[in-house]
Formats: sequence, C-alpha cells, structure tokens
Amino acid sequence: MSSTVAPPAPTKSTPTDYGTFVTSVMSRMTKSTGKLDQQVLRQCLGLASSYLVSDTTMSPASGLASWHAGFNRLVDVLVALHRRNELELETVSQASKACSECWSVAGTWRELEDCRESVRGIAVRLKSILDENGHTYRGGHVYVP
Repeated sequence: MSSTVAPPAPTKSTPTDYGTFVTSVMSRMTKSTGKLDQQVLRQCLGLASSYLVSDTTMSPASGLASWHAGFNRLVDVLVALHRRNELELETVSQASKACSECWSVAGTWRELEDCRESVRGIAVRLKSILDENGHTYRGGHVYVP
C-alpha cells in the first residue's frame, strides 16, 4: 500500500509596499542618528524598479499607489536636501538611474504601461533640481541614460 503525501498548501505572500518601506527606513534612520544618511537613500532608490514590479504584481488594486508614494517621498527628501545645499551628486545620479530603470520596467510589461505617467512626473521633479543643461548637478555629471 502506498501512501501519498499531499504537497503543502501554498502560502499567500504579503504584498510589498514601497511607500511603507521608505517611510519605515527614513523613520528608523532619523530616530537613530537624527539625520538622513544619503547612502541609505541611494539604496532605497536602487530598489524602486524592483518594488514597482512587486507592488503592482502582488497588489493590482493599490500597488501603483504604494510604489508612487514611496518614490515621491524619496524625491521630496532629495528636493529638501537640495534646498539645504546638502544633496550629494551620487544621490542625484542614483535617483536618475532609478527613474530610467522604472521607465524601462514600465515599458517592458504591458500591464505596467500606465506607470509611465508616474515615472514621468517623478523625472520632471528631479530634472527641476538639475543645472540648466539638464545633465549636471552643480557642475557634476549625473547619470543620464
């Protein structure tokens, strides 16, 4: 007599939420050190395209909104740092690269095509802090695809 073991029931994964992730990271950072670590901001920016895919895939109803909220929070911080003359060139370049990657991701999957409007809006905000030529930040070359 052979006994068959049923495979384990699939577990449902909790949807990702870039907005919550960004808020949590920034909150922990400012509580522990009292300032914003731009290396950590760059790491958060580097995850933007991955969260775009996972947020919108795992939560079709609210995924784009959560991703959009997270990316915009980061851009709010960059604009504030720019106004305080504290924004680092490397952080601006990482933000530009994140926009480029998100644009590519949004164009790769038909289901994410509507995300391009969000990416375009973020890119416009970032471009507003660049030098007049749109390719440098305070004289330093910014990542441009």
